[in-house]
This record gives sequence, C-alpha cells and structure tokens, in this order.
Amino acid sequence: MKSDDDTNEPTGELPVVSATDSRVTITGAEVAADLVDETPEYDEATLLPHWTDAPTGQVPIVVARETAASDDPWAAIPAPAWREGEADWVAHEDQFDASFLAGERSEQDPRPWEFALDATEVDEVIDEAPRPAPARPERTRRPAVNPLAGRAVRQRPSSSVSMATLTGVLLAVVVIGVFLVGPVAVALLVLCALSLAAAEAFAGFRGMGAHPATVLGIVAVITLGIGVYNKGSGAIGAVTVLLIVFGFAWYLSAEKKIDVLDGLGATIFVYAWVGVMGSYALLMISPHAFAHRHGLAYLFGAITLTVANDTGALFIGRSLGRRPLNASLSPNKTIGGTVGGTLVTLLVGVALLPLMSPWGHRTGLEVAAAICVVAPLGDLFESMVKRTLGLKDLGRLLPGHGGLLDRIDGLLFVLPTTYYLLHVLKLG
Repeated sequence: MKSDDDTNEPTGELPVVSATDSRVTITGAEVAADLVDETPEYDEATLLPHWTDAPTGQVPIVVARETAASDDPWAAIPAPAWREGEADWVAHEDQFDASFLAGERSEQDPRPWEFALDATEVDEVIDEAPRPAPARPERTRRPAVNPLAGRAVRQRPSSSVSMATLTGVLLAVVVIGVFLVGPVAVALLVLCALSLAAAEAFAGFRGMGAHPATVLGIVAVITLGIGVYNKGSGAIGAVTVLLIVFGFAWYLSAEKKIDVLDGLGATIFVYAWVGVMGSYALLMISPHAFAHRHGLAYLFGAITLTVANDTGALFIGRSLGRRPLNASLSPNKTIGGTVGGTLVTLLVGVALLPLMSPWGHRTGLEVAAAICVVAPLGDLFESMVKRTLGLKDLGRLLPGHGGLLDRIDGLLFVLPTTYYLLHVLKLG
C-alpha cells in the first residue's frame, strides 16, 4: 500500500489489503506511468537495426590489443577487444606464437608423435600389416638405381603355342595375298597396320596417365605414309614440322592445362617410333624409290627375314634357351633364342631370298646379317617401353601374340635398315 510519506525507508512489511477496501494501490505504479509519458533519449550509434531491415554486413569480432612488455609469458597473450572503429579493422602484424609456451628439450628426445621400435618389433609390424593392392605406376617417379624394377606387373592372358602358330599362319596368308595384288594394296595394308599400332601405343600412354593427342598423332602417321609414298623421304620433315605446330595449338586450346612435355612429348614419341620408322615400308614400295618397282620384292624380303628371326628365336629359345638376354627388360628373351633366330635368318637370307628377283646370295646374306642385329634391338626397345608403361602387351588384337605393335616391333627397326642398305649403299 502506498504510504503518505514516499521518502520513508521500506519497513519490510507486506501491505495488507482489507476486504472493505474498494481498490488496490500498487506501490511505484505512479512513477512507472510518469516514465512512460516522458520521451526517452537514445544514442543512434548504439541502436540495433530493426529485425525487418536489410543486413548491414558488419560483424563485430574480437581482435588483439597491444600489451606492455612483461616478464610473465602469459602477459604476452593479448586481451580480447571488440572491433569498434576503423582502426580495429587493421590486421595486427604481430601474430601470437605458441612456441614460447613449450619447455626446453634435448634434440635427442623423441617428439610426442614419434616413437622408436626395435628391429624385431619392426618385422612384427610389417608382417601383421595388411598388404596393399599393387597400384598403377605413377607418371612422376623418383630416380632409382633401376627405374624399371617392379614394372610390367600385369600378366598376359594364357595363350598356347598352337594358337600363336595358327594366328601367324593366317596373318602370313593375308600378307602374301595382298602382295600379290600390287603396291597400292600393300600401301593400304601398311597404312592400316601403322594406324592400329599407333593407336595401341597411344592407349598404353593414356593408361599410365599421360595425355597424348591420339587423333592428331594417328592423322600425322597416315599423312606421313601418304606423303612418303607420293613424294619420297622429303615428306618426313614437312609432316614432322606440321605435327609440332598443330600439336602446340592442340594443347594451347585444351580445356584444362596439360603439361606440354607430357602430352606433346608422348605424341611425338609414338609418331617417330611407329610413323617415321614404319614409313620406310611405304618409301620402299614408292614408285620413285627403286627401278623396275623392285621395292615390293625388297619389302617382302625384309618382312620374311624378320618373321624368320622371330620364329627361330621362339622355337629354338623354348627348347635351348636358359639364360635371358636382358632380364631387366624381357626375361623371356634368351641368348639361346637369339642365337637360334640368327641361324634361321641367315639360312633364309642365303637359301630362300635368292629365289625372288632381284635378291641375290650376297644381298640376302648381308641384309640378313644386319637384320639379326636390329630385329632383337627393336624387340627389346618395345619391351623397355612396355616395362616403363607397366604393361605386358600393348593390345590383344592378335590371339596368342598380343597387339599388332607387339608383332611389328622388330620390323620397325628392320625397315629403315633394309632401305639404307639397299638404296644408299647400293647393295641391291
């Protein structure tokens, strides 16, 4: 109840309302009413926006204030402060470094996340650890003593000698039939073979993570073959320059950034390996290469000697071969197989090739001797490429043989050798 004297101190007694009173008076109600009538004064800078207003984008954060120097390390930790003015928006250059809180320790003490194990414990941990699945070889590798160690982990599908022999016989029948048709049919067969071989090589590079310009490379191989057949060896330089220029434009306009050495390098490598070296087959049968169109017979003789070398190395190596020719590149190629292939090649060059004009005994023997050296080199070169790519075969087009490039790998080295022996050295 309101007393007569508002200035008196409160007595702590509760107001008593009698039943006879007609109304109830609440102490302080008159003062509250007076305050409502008065107009309040507010600071416009401290007012919060109404909830229906658009957000201002300003968010108060806590920033560090400068502290005075002190011997207490905890005093270096800045106290929080609200970002109030423009100066508070400036980032402090001095950042708090928690390293001073760490105690001194010896360099020999292990770090909290490091621990040492004995040799026996290490062996137990290695034996108990799960074996991860073999990963595909990465494109970027650290240099090692033997960079090809551990490659070619993919196994060749099971094949038999009978299947390989049957495929070889059918392929030989097709090639002989095309040679009987004429040089144009042979040129088309060579272009088709080189295109498929280049496609297999590009697919192998893509499988290891490279980005060759496959379409551009195959077009360059076909263009080179056509140019060499019609214009001679002068087309090699022109097509190569065009490939480099268009290859640069190819990767310049790519949607994503690609390493030029990775993409264009793989493209030029396959082009030079399959396209340039294989184009000597078209150069040999070109109308401008040899008189009286003897190039067709020379090409057939080179193919025959290469097949004889591969066949002798296969069958004689399976029966007599024990010591590998180069275990790091191709453990299946043995010294016995190389010797057997050499003997069979020399025999075919002396006895069989002179039956075809214009081959002679001396020409057949000299070319056969050269092929005995370069054909195994071409085979080992492809084995090195496959080991680098982590592949056993570059394709499965030919049952029992793998891909087409696996069959013409030695022939790619034989073709330019035969051409220069016959055309430049005038052995024919």
